This record gives sequence, C-alpha cells and structure tokens, in this order.
Amino acid sequence: MRPIILLTLLTLLAPAALLAQRSDSTAFDLEQVVVSENRLELPFSDQSRHVTVLRREDILALPAVSLAEVLQFVSGVDVRQRGVHGVQADLSLRGSTFDQVLLLVNGVRLSDPQTGHHLMNLPLDPEQVERIEIMQGAGARIWGQNAFAGAVNIVTRRPEGPALTASLRAGDHGLGGVSLAADLAAGGARHRVALSRDFAGGYRPNTDYDMTSAWYQGERDLRRGSVRLMAGHTDRRFGANGFYANPSFAKQFEAVQTTLVAMDGRTDAGAWTLRPRIWWRRNQDEYLFDRYNPSVYRNVHIGSSAGAELHARRPTRLGSLGAGVEIGHVALRSNNLGAHQRYTAAAFLEHRFTLLDGRLDLTPGLSISHFSDFGTRVFPGIDAGMQLGSGWKAFASAGQTYRVPTFTDLYYSDPANAGNPDLKPESAFSWEAGASYLRGNLRLQASWFERLGRDLIDWTRDADTLRWQPRNFRDLDMRGVDLSAEMLVGRGILQSLRLGYTHIDASFPTEGQTNSRYALNHLAHQATAGLRLGHGPLSLQVQARNQERIGGESDLLLDARLAARLGAV
Repeated sequence: MRPIILLTLLTLLAPAALLAQRSDSTAFDLEQVVVSENRLELPFSDQSRHVTVLRREDILALPAVSLAEVLQFVSGVDVRQRGVHGVQADLSLRGSTFDQVLLLVNGVRLSDPQTGHHLMNLPLDPEQVERIEIMQGAGARIWGQNAFAGAVNIVTRRPEGPALTASLRAGDHGLGGVSLAADLAAGGARHRVALSRDFAGGYRPNTDYDMTSAWYQGERDLRRGSVRLMAGHTDRRFGANGFYANPSFAKQFEAVQTTLVAMDGRTDAGAWTLRPRIWWRRNQDEYLFDRYNPSVYRNVHIGSSAGAELHARRPTRLGSLGAGVEIGHVALRSNNLGAHQRYTAAAFLEHRFTLLDGRLDLTPGLSISHFSDFGTRVFPGIDAGMQLGSGWKAFASAGQTYRVPTFTDLYYSDPANAGNPDLKPESAFSWEAGASYLRGNLRLQASWFERLGRDLIDWTRDADTLRWQPRNFRDLDMRGVDLSAEMLVGRGILQSLRLGYTHIDASFPTEGQTNSRYALNHLAHQATAGLRLGHGPLSLQVQARNQERIGGESDLLLDARLAARLGAV
C-alpha cells in the first residue's frame, strides 16, 4: 500500500465532506435503516458490531452491472472474480477464504454442499435489490455455521404497484444485455417478475459467456401478518480460459444452473412474533477440461439443500428475547465426488438487554448445531454497546465460530488435486472493539478485530510436483483495523461520500511451511473512496480502490459512472 495514495484521496474528498456536514440536509437518515436478522431486528443506530449497509440509491449509482461488482467497492470485502460481470466470483470478509462467508437472500442461507465457489450464482441483478447488509465478525450464534468471518444478506425490493421497467446494455467484445421487470397487484397480493440475459464474445479467446436469470417475488398481507414466496433460476455458460489449475489450460468450459425457492411468513401470536420459513436450493455444475473435446475430462456435480426454520421474538421487561430452531438436509451426486448427504439441526437463543435508561445494551446468545457426520457443537457469543452521547457509541463483540468441510474438501479428485476424507471442522474465536458516530446522514466507525483460527482448512502441497490436498494444517490468526466514513446528503451537487480502509495482518507458525492456495492470499491493505455528484437529471459516481495482497501484489483501480435520468414513460 502506498500511503500517499490514500492520503491523496482523503485530501481531495475531505473538503466535500466538511461542506456537506455543514449542510442542513437530512434527505437520507441512516438511523432509520433496520438491519435484518432472523430473530432480533435492530435499527442501524442500535447495532453493536461492525455493519455496513448499501442502500438502493448507492447500489444503482455504482459503476457495476452485477452484485459481485457492487460488493467489491466495500472496504473489508474481497471479491475475486474469474471472468467479468460476476460470471464466477468468490467472496471473502476480513481475510477469510470463500468457504468462510455466509451469503443470504432475505435471510435464506445459501449453503452449497459442493463448494463455496457457487454462492454468488444469484438469480438477481442490482435492479432487484433494496439493500445489502454486510455484517463482519463471528456470526455463528446468529446464523449458525459458515458465518465464520461474517455474513452478507441481500434484501430484495418489495413489489409495489403497477410498474414496468426495461434496460439495455451494449459494449465492445460483443457485450450485450437486456433486463425486464414487471410489478402488479391482484387479489390483495403483490407480484414482481424479472428476466435478464447478458452475453459477450470475450476479451480474449474462450472468455465468452451467456447468462440468463429469472426472479419472482410475491407477497400478501394477512390479518395478523404476511406471507412471501420467492423463486429464482440462473443459467450460466462460460469459457473458463485459465480459470482452474494451470493458467495455460485455455480450453476449459463450465455450465452452472442454480435454482432457489423459499416461502416465509410473519405472524403475531400474543406477545410473540413468529417467522416460519421453508426453502430449497439446487445447483448443477458441469465442467469440461476441453470444451471442444468433452471426452478428455468432464465433471458433473448436482447438489441440493433444503431446510425448515421457525424463529420467534418477544419483548421483555429488560429488552427483547429471540429464539429459533431449524432442520436441514444437503446432498450431492457427482461422477467425481460420489454420492453423499448430511443432515443438520440447530437451535438459537439470544436476549438483548437494554440497561441504564437505554445507554447500555448487552446481547448474549448461543447456537447449538448438530451435523450427522461431525456431531454437535455449541457457539456462544455476545455483543455490547454503550451510548457516549452526541451520537457517539462504543461497541464490542466476541464469539466462537465453526465450519464443516465441503464435499469437495473431503472427496474431490483429479490429476492435480486430491480430497481428504480425514478432515476435521475448522473453528475460530473472533472479537472486535471500536467506536462509531451516527447522527442523521453521517456515520464514522473505527474498530480493531482479531480472529484466532484453529485447525483451518486449506489446500496445500509441499512441492510443485505434488497434488494439492486440503489439510487442517495450521493455526492462523487474523487481526486488523477497519475505518470508515459515510455521508449521505441527497441535496445540492454532493449526493454522497464514502471512505474506507482495512488493514489485515496474519500470523501463523512458520515451521513446516507449505504452499498455500487460499488461506494466505488475503488483502493486507485495502482503501476505498466513493463520491457521487448530481445536478438536475445528471449524476456522476466515481470510485477509487487501492489494494495490496499479502504477497506484495498491489493495484489501483478507478471506476466512474455517468448517468442521465430522462424521466419515466
């Protein structure tokens, strides 16, 4: 990281922030945003952990055409894309691997029994999203396993009255795309249907892609609650030139189809608010080593996961109580990995205590998870916050977290890789402490965090001539600092300003050092800056990112989006 770059960005953007702070505009109020959790739902201002929220206005203004590209502008989030436009992307929080992050859509956990590589196969484009909530730190007591380093919850837009939207995209290398979305209301229910297709010839040989997605969301208000149905499907076919194994393997090809169906509801039962949910997700992945000669090497994996949940919340004399139970089943059929399945069950209990006339909040809780192949584990955790006055708050959180191996970790095999059926689950203790300022449309936040990992799983090899194999090979501790500033104005030329910086340092035993594929490839320094300007129908969003990986590789990226609103038809 070159400090002069970050200082330059801060120097250029700080005067605008100061001018905005003196403005009497409060067009956007961050305090009113409610962060979604399955049980306790708290306003942004009441959070006692590191949380970042991207709202609809922020998402649509960014120079991004996919949700993977949207997330890459958030400090502390590392999005590593193979290809462009989110064709395939891996998500990392605070130096984690892609298997250590939980992704949710409207609270539905998108676990994949094959591999975390498929979590970003979403049947959604940015137009269908209301906000994105990024919650960093141990999340097992809230969401269960896989929230090892945190969770990202994508909240979709609710269907409104009659509306029809359409968009077209075009660019070089044969790039094109079309999106259609329609809202309608009928019989007391509201519906949204969205269809999209994106394609390109590729910026180099065998990097073409063709992606089609469909999304449906229906909602109906009931006398004492509401019910929602959502369903989506995405079909992605792309040339994977150098995506896997040796970069010289230029003829690889992949086709992935992902389907998600979920139904949830909300109802009042006396003092309790109940939230039942059922869901099902299927993913099919076909890989060809040579797209022009499939007989050379072909893998087909079909994974499914399904579950049922019931979460509940009620007010108490000292705050709010939350409880929940869930059961699940995951299965995989593969010509490479074989046929496998896993049953899961979990229970959750937490209570938010509000003390000292609301100035102090404590939220202890725990989850108990059972896996048919790895037994039962308990994950305790606690959040704490103290209001210091004038918008300032000190906060701290700590918790135990855990991840069981994927079926790829356990059983995958090819000439360059070999799974390890003797793997144990990986675990970590995470904590953070910091302070935040939130008033109206301005938020500042600084936090120090540590994640003390034990028995971490990584694909390693002792020499270039050997196959990669996953091992519980080391204890790995991650520690660092998060700094962020956010100003949402909405009036005048300056519309919004965001600054962020994350530093991560890793420590681990050096004896017996082996080549690491994933665990030791995190961002050591990451600085982000975003500025949105507007005047009349015109808007300009400028984004800058400076990133340096642990090995010293560094890059500075600058993106911009100029848009003109011509009115509605």
